[in-house]
Amino acid sequence: MYIILTSRPGQFRTEPVDGITPVERYEYRFYGKPTVRFVIAQLDRETKVRVVEETPPGIVNHVPTKFLDKYATVEAAREELRRLASFGSMELALVAI
Repeated sequence: MYIILTSRPGQFRTEPVDGITPVERYEYRFYGKPTVRFVIAQLDRETKVRVVEETPPGIVNHVPTKFLDKYATVEAAREELRRLASFGSMELALVAI
């Protein structure tokens, strides 16, 4: 089972914890400017993802993975990211990092 972790540099980041193994990383670019980072990760067991605010006061939340969308394969997660990275004629790019 796979999940997608999302981070917005300067705002918040999600951190994999024990039970979550990062597989691929992507950067979403809006008109050439990086705005979001995605990590496709293998979910070995239900756990809680650590979400850290990057602005004061730097609140840390732990979000249960049961609330995240899950994908049977890495390819299914990639397809979801491709769907998110396309909108009409806007200059959007999803770049592997």
